[in-house]
Amino acid sequence: MKKSRYWLGLLAALMVPSAQAANQEIRALFQPDPSQPNKNVFINQTPNSGYCAIWPDQCVENNMFSIQLPVRFESTRPVGVHEGIPLKVPANWRQLTITNPQTQETETVEVRITGIGSDFILSDTAANLTGEATALEGHHKLWTRGAWVYAAAPCQYSGVGGYTDSTYRFFWKTPVEATCSKVAAFTIPSIAFNTLDIAYELRTPNPLGMSSGIYTGSLTYTMGSGGDFSFGAYFQPDDSNLTLDFALDVQHTLKVDVPPGGEKVVLEPEGGWQQWIDGGRKPARIFRDQRFYLSASSRFKVMMQCASFGGERCRMYGGGQVMDVTTRLTLPTGITYSGSSVGRFPLRHNVWSGPFEPSQYVDRKAGALHFEVPRDEIERVLQTGQSASLSGSITIIWDSEV
Repeated sequence: MKKSRYWLGLLAALMVPSAQAANQEIRALFQPDPSQPNKNVFINQTPNSGYCAIWPDQCVENNMFSIQLPVRFESTRPVGVHEGIPLKVPANWRQLTITNPQTQETETVEVRITGIGSDFILSDTAANLTGEATALEGHHKLWTRGAWVYAAAPCQYSGVGGYTDSTYRFFWKTPVEATCSKVAAFTIPSIAFNTLDIAYELRTPNPLGMSSGIYTGSLTYTMGSGGDFSFGAYFQPDDSNLTLDFALDVQHTLKVDVPPGGEKVVLEPEGGWQQWIDGGRKPARIFRDQRFYLSASSRFKVMMQCASFGGERCRMYGGGQVMDVTTRLTLPTGITYSGSSVGRFPLRHNVWSGPFEPSQYVDRKAGALHFEVPRDEIERVLQTGQSASLSGSITIIWDSEV
């Protein structure tokens, strides 16, 4: 007897139902578009399924898309005459945090459900339940205000419906978070909403202020009577929770193009050295402005490395002489530092400068590096009366990992 009671208890424990949960991944991508530099938005990458996969033209016309979830709501008792089926979804904005696992940066995303649909199954044909001659008339007469293609207020029409003798596929817009109740005109012994189709809208952060990488986060909704998704008190879902797993992929561009030969910079006075050689007139400036072309969709930093004791000056050597050179940076319009445009920004040896931030995608716009011998160095070097060719290397490093 003891052994028998033990196995009976074990069987009872195994039969206790566990809470189920449905998961759906939501993907969006940001890549800079040279043809639309001001379009700083994420593009949905989640494939259409459910209603919009069946009637894509309807969804294009209504500017929406749908995701079908394998969630079933089934009635636990008959639906009586003049009894409503109240649909409710989380149509208000909700927030979640997404995180870049590489940088640990976080951002806030907002989401709301903007549509709901399903393919419901009746316990008998619509014609048999209503006494009508055809399935179409049966589906229209089964409800007090026509078939489910006609949304119950405050939900709104979003496109055509589809039906068989005992099934009906519909989709409604949900502009506000409120109950939309479709009222039966005849008794329905049982009805099951076989899938859950949803549409959603996102509010995403400005991708220009985000580092490259995939940001992830999740938002969980409850389902069933009194939950976020509900078909009323007498409809039981086969999943108790719905989790949306978000993955926002940020793919930035940072590219610097130097014209051919631009890696070799020759410093000289304006108009060349001949005026000084011929007349002995000391040049006011020895310099070179080197153009480059920048493509950037995210913030970045810049570092200069050279032969230097630190600070802004780099050293050039030759013929037993030493001469200092400074480097300054001018960036294209649309890129700022601390809110201001970047013109002749002084670079320092082995020190990161920035972050420089684009207000829009900058696609191959011109900037410049300004190399110049300080005035005090011109006086010192030219007083020696010796001719020499001085040279040195200056490396400019661009990095989007800010």
